[in-house]
Amino acid sequence: MSALWIAHVLVTDEEAYGRYAKLATGAIADHGGVFLARATAYVQLEGPDRPRNVVARFPSLEAAEACYRSDAYQEALSHAKGAAQRELVIVEES
Repeated sequence: MSALWIAHVLVTDEEAYGRYAKLATGAIADHGGVFLARATAYVQLEGPDRPRNVVARFPSLEAAEACYRSDAYQEALSHAKGAAQRELVIVEES
């Protein structure tokens, strides 16, 4: 069953976060992830406003989690730390 990787992000350092995004894109693709939405128009209805919203579909919950835990993604993530406030969840599609 496929899964959605959903991130809500407030970028505080565009340059560092740009490095994250470049590296993360490859790591996500390497694990079968496909972007469905990436920093597109949105309407904030509840919770903290995070103007960068990303949704990627993975072949499975396991593939999405493996991506997150991979060395390549962790390297990418090192550039996001201190450069953004983020929430990330992986949800299995029904």
